Amino acid sequence: MSNLEKAENPAGLRRVAIEPVSRVEGHGKVTLLLDEQNRVHQVRLHIVEFRGFERFIQGRPYWEVPVMVQRLCGICPVSHHLAAAKALDVVVGADRLTPTAVKIRRLMHYGQILQSHALHFYHLSSPDLLFGFDADPAVRNVVGVLQAQPDLARQGILLRKFGQEVIRMTAGKRVHGTGAIPGGVNKSLSLAERDELRAAMPDVLRWAASGVDLVADLHARNHLVYDRFGTVRSNLLSLVGRDGSLELYDGVLRARDADGAILVDGVEASDYTRLLRENVRSWSYMKFPYLQSLGPDDGWYKVGPLARIQNCDFISTPLAEAARQAFRDRAGGAIVHAPLAFHWARLIELLHAAEVIDGMLDDPDLLGSNLTTAGPRRTQGVGIIEAPRGTLIHHYVVDSQDLVTLCNLIVSTTHNNQAMNEAIRQVAREYFDGREITEGLLNHIEVAIRAYDPCLSCATHALGKMPLQVELYDAQGQLLDRKVRDGEHLG
Repeated sequence: MSNLEKAENPAGLRRVAIEPVSRVEGHGKVTLLLDEQNRVHQVRLHIVEFRGFERFIQGRPYWEVPVMVQRLCGICPVSHHLAAAKALDVVVGADRLTPTAVKIRRLMHYGQILQSHALHFYHLSSPDLLFGFDADPAVRNVVGVLQAQPDLARQGILLRKFGQEVIRMTAGKRVHGTGAIPGGVNKSLSLAERDELRAAMPDVLRWAASGVDLVADLHARNHLVYDRFGTVRSNLLSLVGRDGSLELYDGVLRARDADGAILVDGVEASDYTRLLRENVRSWSYMKFPYLQSLGPDDGWYKVGPLARIQNCDFISTPLAEAARQAFRDRAGGAIVHAPLAFHWARLIELLHAAEVIDGMLDDPDLLGSNLTTAGPRRTQGVGIIEAPRGTLIHHYVVDSQDLVTLCNLIVSTTHNNQAMNEAIRQVAREYFDGREITEGLLNHIEVAIRAYDPCLSCATHALGKMPLQVELYDAQGQLLDRKVRDGEHLG
C-alpha cells in the first residue's frame, strides 16, 4: 500500500490490502477499510491493469478486428472473436449468414463454453470445494485434486481437451484462431474431423453429466455454508432465445429483478445503449454498468451461468433442462443469488454445450463450402454473445475508408463488477475480525471472487500459488501486521 493510499483515508479507518488476487485470469487487488471496533466499512475490488483495447483498435481496418480483440484474453479468445465478427457482419451487410457459417460458428462457440467451464470448475474452483476453504494451500490446488481424485481430475482435463479440439477444427487453432470473418467463416469441418468429434461424444456426455451430479451433491452436503456465502440480491441480465430458451450465441436481451420479475425483454443487440449505462469510479479501471431505467444504485446486476439458467424459460436439450429443473426445485422456484451456485449453473451449461455439440455433428451443413455472404455496407454494428463468464458486447463504427473510428466493449466481468464487490463485502464482514490475517481468510475472499469466474486479463494461476501480500495499518497509518505468501508458504 502506497503512502498516498494511506493519506486518502479521512475517516481514520484502517486499510487492509490483498494484492494480487490469485487463481483468476489477470491482476487485481482487494482493500478493506475497518473502524476501531474492527467492523468492515468498505470493501473494494480494484482492477489495476489498463488494457486500452477500445483506443488502439481505432484506426485499424475492420477486417483485422476479430483477430486483434482475441488478445484481450488467452482463456476466452473465441468469445471476443465471435462477438467482433457478429458486429462486423452488420457492417458488411451480412444480415443472414450461410447455414454452414452459422453452424460452424455455433460449434466453435459451444466448444469454447465447454472448455472454459471445464477449466474453471476442475482446475480453478474444485480445490476449494473438495478440500474446504481453510485447507492447506499445499493441498488445495489442481495438483492436490490430481492426487486425491485422479479420475475426477482426468475427466476435467479431457473435457477441456475436447472443447479445445472443437475450437481447433472450427477456428484453425486452439487459441487465437482465425475461423470467423466478417460475413461468415473461412473454413468448414472435414469428414475426418467430424468423425473424430463424434467418436468422443459418449465419454464427453457421461463426464458432463457426472460433473452436474458432483456439484449438486456438494451443495446438498454444504448448503448451510454455500447458501449464505457472499450472497447478495441483484437483478439478472442475459441473452435469451426469441422463444425464451437458453441462448448462448444469438438472441435478445432480457433482465429480471432480484425476485424474478421480468424488467425488460426482447431488446435487440443494436438497442443495448437504451438499456445500459456505465459508471466510472476513480479506484478501478473497470467500469460499473447498470440498467438505465433503475439508475446506478439499484440497476446493477449479475451476468453469467447463474443469471442465464434463471433468466431463460427453458433449456432446449433434455439432460441440461432436467438439471436446471432440479436446481430450481431445490430453491422452491425462488431466484438463487448465492455466488457458489455459479458452479452448479456452470456445469449445467457445460452439459448443455455437450448436448448441443452432439446434436450438431450429424448436420451436413458443417461440411459445406458456401462460407460467406455480404450486402449493402453500413457504418456501425453491434455483436452480443454469451461468453462463458456472461454477456459480452462489441460495438464498432467504421468509416468510408474501412477504418474503425469507435470501439466500445462491455465484457462479462465488467457486468459483474458491482456484484463481486458486494459479495466480497459480505464475506469480509462475516469472516474477517480485523486482527489476524490468515491464509484461510484470504482464500475466503478469493473464493467469493472466483465464483464469478472473473477474467481480469489473460493470465491464469491454476496452482493458486501466486505471490500475495497483505498489510494491516492502524488509523494513524502505522503498520500493524504483514503477511506474504511467496508461492510456497505464508510467512
